[in-house]
Formats: sequence, C-alpha cells, structure tokens
Amino acid sequence: MELERRTFLKMTAATAVGFAWPAIAAEMEKRNDMPYRVLGKTGEKVSLLCLGGYHVGSGALTDDEAVRIIRTAIDEGVNFLDNAWQYNGGRSEERVGLALKDGYREKVFLMTKHKGRDRQTAQQHLETSLRRFQVDCIDLWQFHEVVHAGEPERIYTQGAIEFALEAKTQGKIRYIGFTGHAVPELLNEMIDRGFNWDTVQMPLNCFDPHYTSFEKGVMPKALEKKIGVIAMKTLGGTPGQIPGTKIASIPECLHYAMNLPVSTVCSGIDSMDKLRENLAAAKSFKPLTAEKVAELLERTRTAALEGRYEPYKSSWHRA
Repeated sequence: MELERRTFLKMTAATAVGFAWPAIAAEMEKRNDMPYRVLGKTGEKVSLLCLGGYHVGSGALTDDEAVRIIRTAIDEGVNFLDNAWQYNGGRSEERVGLALKDGYREKVFLMTKHKGRDRQTAQQHLETSLRRFQVDCIDLWQFHEVVHAGEPERIYTQGAIEFALEAKTQGKIRYIGFTGHAVPELLNEMIDRGFNWDTVQMPLNCFDPHYTSFEKGVMPKALEKKIGVIAMKTLGGTPGQIPGTKIASIPECLHYAMNLPVSTVCSGIDSMDKLRENLAAAKSFKPLTAEKVAELLERTRTAALEGRYEPYKSSWHRA
C-alpha cells in the first residue's frame, strides 16, 4: 500500500510540474499585493481573484452593502468582475452598475454572460446588460452555460456569433468567450468548430481531476489555442461543497485553482468577511510544490470519484 501511495504521489507530482507551472511563471505584476495575470491572447492584465457576480445580487444584501463589497474588492486590487444576464433577475448587473459610478468603471475589466443561442436573443440580452450596467461597452461577453447537446451548433448557425462580432465592431463589447459547467465535450466542441474564442470559463477545483474533469479534458485544448481560462466552482458550487467535507479548506481550494494555468479565479462573495478571506488567499498565494499538489489530490480522490460534491456535473450525468 505504501509503495502504491509513493507511486501515485510521484505520478501526480510529475503532472503538476509539467502542466501547472508555466502559468505561474506568467504572473506579470502585483497591484496592491494582488497578483495579475494575462488573459489569454487578449493581452489584458487581470487580477488573480475575480469577484463573482451572482452573490452580489443576493436578496440578503441591500444595494448599499453590495456596492460596498464591490468597491472594497476593487480598492484592494480586484479588477475582474463576473456577472450574467440572468443572475438574480438582473439585480446582480444593476448593483454592479451602481458600484461602477464615481470613476470605478475605469478601474475594472467588466464581464457578463448571456443565454443567446440565436441572433435576436443575443441582441436582447446584450442591450439589457448594457442598460443595467449603465455603460456603453462590456469588456468580455460570454455565451453562458453551454450544457445541452446541440447548443454549440445553434450558437454557430443561428446568427449569435455573427451578432457578437457586429457588437464588437460597434464597440459594445471587446472580447468574446463562453462557459460551461457540466459536459467537457461540449466545451471542446465550441472550440473545435473553429471560432477564435478569447476566453472559456469552467469548473476547476481539487475534486475536478477525479470526475468528469475539465482540467484534464478541456484546459489543454484551451491553452493550446491561447484561450484565456477563467476558473469557477473552485469550492464545488454554492454553498461550498468541498470545504464542507473538511477534506480541503477554503484557502487550499482557492490556491489549488490559482496554481493551475488559469488567468483568474472567480469566487462568489456575499459578505465583507468572505471578501477578506478571499483577498487574503489571493494575496498570500505562492506556487504550490508538486508534492503539495499530489498530496491534495490524493486526499480528495476518494470523496471526489462519483461527483457527489460537484452536483453541477453529476446531476447532468444522471439525467
């Protein structure tokens, strides 16, 4: 048994050295102690921590509380803001719009996502997002939740991509990406169909390599194409499924994702305490040793094998 354990650690350590370290070396600078990395082929410098958009629209927060969280994050060095057209019925985008007043728009790289699979829907969603944010341009606009068979074909053939390119020409968006959290094969199909995507957002955490893995199944292709990788579900969804097991702590989960060749790590934050915890993790991050990565993956392997703690994956595969 001990020989098997040593063999597993050596194999996993070798993978960690060969795969994760190039992106760590690519960190360009720090701002207010926040590490910044380059977002794929775009050349944009983005904070290692991205403020998740869903949680800032929580009904448990007032507008003022949400704005305080968003602006504090920006003041502390976070420049990448996540969001989506459907989050909290639009309240998430509206609150970010409030926070971006008074000069804060110029300090951030603003991203949102949409569910347009055809030209008309995509146009409606973009116009709505621009109005809620109260801005003329969104930095990154992503096709959201590519989780059903046939969706890549619809996106490619029903005018949605053509509209996105027109919106880019008109200065309404700057970059174009896509997301998915259930079926790695669909994300690969989005890439393989040939559009020159700027970004992809996918689940990446210390349980992912053991079950329906995006780290193994999608990230190598994305990196080969110089597509900026945005990590999400780093705690296993909401609430934090993985830290809830006591197998890995919140800082360990965040540091595992930050150690991957990603541009930024999106984290949902709905309180100042959680913001402080996430900021501390990002600002204290140092590249993990191969042995630490191997030990963490061995520790999480048994619990992760059936996808119980990544329900956004397992629920689709049981359907």
